[in-house]
Amino acid sequence: MNALAPALDLAPALIVLPGPQAAVCDGAGARPISAAEARVLAQSAPVIVVHAAWTARRLELRSPARSRDIFDALELFAFVRPARFCAPSAVGLALAMGLPQPKGAAAGAACLREACQMLLAELAEQPWPNREDALATAETLGRAGWAWAGAVTAALRSKAVRDARRGDGLDVWARIPEWEDSAPLGEPGSASVKPEAARARLIELLARAGLDEARPTQADFAAETAFVFEPREREGEPNLMLAEAGTGVGKTLGYLAPASLWSEANGPSVWISTFTRALQRQIERESHSIYPDPAVRAKKAVVRKGRENYLCLLNLREQVNASMLGGGDLVGVALAARWARASRDGDMTGGDFPAWLPGLFAVGPAAQAGPSNLVDRRGECVHAACPHYRVCFIEKTVRASRRADLVIANHALVLTQAAFDGARAARGLKTDVETTAPKRIVFDEGHHLFDAADAAFSAAISGAEAAELRRWIRGPEGRGRRGRGLEQRLSDLVGEREDAREALAQVVRAASALPGDGWSGRISPQSGETNPIGPVEAFLTAALEQLRARAAPSEIGQECAARPALDIVRQSAAAAARALAAVEAPLVALSRRLEDLLDEETDELATGDRARIEGALRGLDRRARMTLPAWRAMLQAIAENADDDPDFVDWFEATYLYGRVVDAAYRRHWVDPTEPLQAAVLAPAHGVLITSATLADSTLDDPFALAEMRTGAARFADRPKTLRLASPFDFASQARAVVVTDVGRDDPRQVAAAMRELFLAAGGGALGLFTAIRRLRAVYERMAAPLAEAGVALYAQHIDPLEVGALVDIFRVEEDACLLGTDAVRDGVDVPGRSLRLLVFDRVPWPRPDILHKARRVRFGGKNYDDAVARARIAQAFGRLIRRDDDKGVFVILDPAAPTRLFSSLPPGVSLQRVGLVEAIEATTAFLSAG
Repeated sequence: MNALAPALDLAPALIVLPGPQAAVCDGAGARPISAAEARVLAQSAPVIVVHAAWTARRLELRSPARSRDIFDALELFAFVRPARFCAPSAVGLALAMGLPQPKGAAAGAACLREACQMLLAELAEQPWPNREDALATAETLGRAGWAWAGAVTAALRSKAVRDARRGDGLDVWARIPEWEDSAPLGEPGSASVKPEAARARLIELLARAGLDEARPTQADFAAETAFVFEPREREGEPNLMLAEAGTGVGKTLGYLAPASLWSEANGPSVWISTFTRALQRQIERESHSIYPDPAVRAKKAVVRKGRENYLCLLNLREQVNASMLGGGDLVGVALAARWARASRDGDMTGGDFPAWLPGLFAVGPAAQAGPSNLVDRRGECVHAACPHYRVCFIEKTVRASRRADLVIANHALVLTQAAFDGARAARGLKTDVETTAPKRIVFDEGHHLFDAADAAFSAAISGAEAAELRRWIRGPEGRGRRGRGLEQRLSDLVGEREDAREALAQVVRAASALPGDGWSGRISPQSGETNPIGPVEAFLTAALEQLRARAAPSEIGQECAARPALDIVRQSAAAAARALAAVEAPLVALSRRLEDLLDEETDELATGDRARIEGALRGLDRRARMTLPAWRAMLQAIAENADDDPDFVDWFEATYLYGRVVDAAYRRHWVDPTEPLQAAVLAPAHGVLITSATLADSTLDDPFALAEMRTGAARFADRPKTLRLASPFDFASQARAVVVTDVGRDDPRQVAAAMRELFLAAGGGALGLFTAIRRLRAVYERMAAPLAEAGVALYAQHIDPLEVGALVDIFRVEEDACLLGTDAVRDGVDVPGRSLRLLVFDRVPWPRPDILHKARRVRFGGKNYDDAVARARIAQAFGRLIRRDDDKGVFVILDPAAPTRLFSSLPPGVSLQRVGLVEAIEATTAFLSAG
């Protein structure tokens, strides 16, 4: 430890809190400094910080480039403890290191210095994965100019290092264990799960988790949901159950009890589907009580997401090569490589990848070592032709999920898989090897199932989507850009087959009619002089003309009904449809040639070649037999001036960013997406549980009527089984609900002043929710400085340089911090304890009256449907506030016009108060400060 002190003495630890309030800790100890002194220190001296970009922003400086003088403690943490959680703040780092939570800037600076000393000492004693490999990476980082390289190398060399030949330490693909294939397990059995057995399993799981015996409602939940795991009696009619379990019932372990029993008795798998990544992580943690042994758990409980969430090792290797030649961020890539080797499953979005890592310094988007460059979002995977196929994270996860007892997935994956397999089945093709048709499904966060189905079973031809299709076919066409086109991926597979080679050449030629680089500037230039290239760009230009003629712009864009269409729109739609047909036909022909290859040479194909062909067919099928036919049908309907289909809603849409059109689209959605949901997902299953804390609506004669409609349950002849269990919490003593009657909701100054005073009355721990980004920004500008002067940190979505998950992590660990976000943030906030004790809506969260909602409003009940949606959103937000039996919280809406009828969704015992702002502030202070 003493040997490391000189290196640390060179770098004072600087903490900058909102305000800004700053402090430094060096050899003389910790002391406050002025903002001006902090700016000088940040720019002119070696300094240790937490999140360099954020520190600079608080000092009103530009995000710094990486240098040898800026020691970001988060990078040191990422090196020493790869794939370990740390919220990206001084408090987060302290808690990750087991230190007390620092209060104030001076304590934070001292804590920061201590945390760095601890990390270096840990590295000296127990480097991961071993001293030699860590040293190889550290030496590479030293050559890249990493600030921490000297201290890290000294720590690693403080003990003997084996005299081994070392490389650069970045070739993690050579050090990750390979996956192993195994024989298929066949269809699962049909043994039932008895209610008594589910109760007994729950008691067992609670004991393993070190918890008290089951609450009566939790035991009832486990026993009743065993119904879903009984044998199905008739084809197309699953054992379907809707279950509302109030916050605190413990529904996760409640359904895991019968689910784990069923899997053990019948074989894999039960699919647990969530809407948010946060709940996926929570369910995986809850599975620890079922499978305490980590090695067993890795096989039995698998988190599954779409392939666009996982690190692509080929992309990482290309990024490593570019960075070694000076074309990327070598430090970021090296830290990402250490994470990849330590990661459980390579999940970069919501898994164990530190989402804050790519944004610590000013690094260009194309050079960042983050998900945007390292996952396969463009469908360019070469499958078995990849040199890293045998260690591929995606392939590992797909194979593991086939044999797992529990697959913890998300609604988007489950429904898009079903849509794809349904399209294949309609053509008489077998299920894709990468997808699964789950027989037993638990949809947690079931209140989001309607929205998830809406997204999965919709279609849109947009500039961005069409340009992405061109790139998928032709590859990147600009200089120095990474990627692989269809010809590069398939030419060796088609070999000398002339018909396949001709189809491949035709599709590459035809794709030139799709939007290319710079398309958005051509269809909507700032000068107003459009210059579309090709029929698809011409159609989008015409659609924008119709939008300007018929719709008023908003802060986010414009939309108008697609019909009746302008003459120029109809004419351009016909030409665009022909262009898409010219792409579709050779793609279908190529797909058929590859299918023939699988059939005709089945006894000669190597396993790797077969896997490559199957992977290629997956991508071809999605585009040639799903996407392109849907786009072409939509365009032909416009060209032929067809009547509106009552089951669908068609509209044109322009998306704005900073006042400019960044995308234009023609969209088609089901009015009721539960029709395809029922046909593709629910009916083929044997048992389905749809559960949430907010499924029922007490204002209806039948509390589950709306839930049955919005989940597809109403489409079956027999009604589903229903269950409603109230929360065990004492809401009358734990919560207050207030409507403030004297704040003008449309005046940002009044809303900002009200939120500021309420946040201060609560002493922090407040979440402000907005229904529009523009209002969020306006309020933030007016309240950030006053809160900072009071020592209260304010974070904000769309403003701070962090993604939402990282902001919520900081909000969770900093007990007195505040957070502003859009209404959608409420679904990702799971913050028990004092960190969330006040929740403020800027107004009633009515559904946005866009074209799609207006059609559904007519279909589903008019004003009553609007009320039901708003009631559900209020109930869901309120459910974020009280998470434990010792939580206390105040729920506020700054909307004098908020109808009382919307608050009937709040739990029993919560009474609504309508008061002025002064009374609301006093009531908040009194309630939260009371013992």
